[in-house]
Amino acid sequence: MSADNASSGERNAGLLLMAAAALALVIANTRLNDAYHALLHAPLGPLTVHCWIADALMALFFLLVGLEVKREWYDGRLATSEARRLPIVAAAAGMTVPAAIYLAVTGGKPTLVNGWAIPAATDIAFALGVLALLGSRAPASIKLLLVTIAVIDDIGAVVLIALFYTADLNVPALATATLLLGLMATLNMFGERRLWPFLLLFAALWLAVFQSGIHATVAGVLAALTIPLGRGEPVSPLKKLEHRLQPLVMLGVVPLFGFASAGVHIDGLDELTGALPLGVALGLFLGKQLGVFGAVWLAHTSGLARKPQHLRWPHIYGAALLCGIGFTMSLFIGELAFADRVLVDEAKIGTLVGSLLAGLLGYSILVLTRPIHETAVERQEAADVFGEDADEDPTVCMDR
Repeated sequence: MSADNASSGERNAGLLLMAAAALALVIANTRLNDAYHALLHAPLGPLTVHCWIADALMALFFLLVGLEVKREWYDGRLATSEARRLPIVAAAAGMTVPAAIYLAVTGGKPTLVNGWAIPAATDIAFALGVLALLGSRAPASIKLLLVTIAVIDDIGAVVLIALFYTADLNVPALATATLLLGLMATLNMFGERRLWPFLLLFAALWLAVFQSGIHATVAGVLAALTIPLGRGEPVSPLKKLEHRLQPLVMLGVVPLFGFASAGVHIDGLDELTGALPLGVALGLFLGKQLGVFGAVWLAHTSGLARKPQHLRWPHIYGAALLCGIGFTMSLFIGELAFADRVLVDEAKIGTLVGSLLAGLLGYSILVLTRPIHETAVERQEAADVFGEDADEDPTVCMDR
């Protein structure tokens, strides 16, 4: 895949997600609002349309996340402890500070406390879409830093969902899921390279996890851990599946989830200043930039981990702001956190406002930051991670 094609794909995915979210928001604030919600809650077989999207299709999203995490952790930019240090520190602070701000703003109210994890997540599709719109103004190394932080962030989000947003457990279903997962791991151990046995077992695993009380999307991450990586191989079962899932998930599943989740009716400005939406919005907008940028600065100045040598601090700050785009994962966690639909809608409002502010300011900072000189080696290192080809020209842009 060429760099131009990859950038175009990311731009299209980001724009499609933005368009889907905007369309849902417009529809929800017109006469079509009732029809929109009726469609989402219409039964389609054993589940509603919304449940098929949030519980079934999003399992494919988490499968893709799991594949990406496994590849990066064992065969990519996170393959060494030194490479993991900075993104781990940045992601940990980028999840802790937003949660703390949320709890401070909401005052620890019992009815709202369950939403503390909503502003802790980063939407990598949205963030990379913004970077793609910047073109050469966004160095490849910024994209690389943002993705490595987001990979760690994804791991943390999945752990939070599994630990804190799990209903009462169904032990027989959980035992069945464990057996199926063990069978998938055994196939890997004995060298099975065909994908279809893993995909069939993944479907059964999803059903077992769905019935177990653990959120069904966790099945995607668990299944990804069993897919053969083929470390160092240009084509392996994991990389093949990741390549096939990427367009389906990023151009189909994620925009569809955005459309199904972003539609919230806003009666007035007073809905934006309530404790819940304000806590989520400030957590994403302020918490992410303070956590990520502050952690990178402290790690760099203390010698714990070094920032990429050729990146300026405004680049790091712009990337930290883009980490505040929490759209997909924040909306997803918001729906798990509250049973009351009023609170779910308030969490959505906070997510939309916080993500919009973070995206706009992050974009502006990176546009205004003076371009850097980036060598062919540095660009190729970033291109290798994303399966792209570096340009022939040894520089992206020169200092002026």
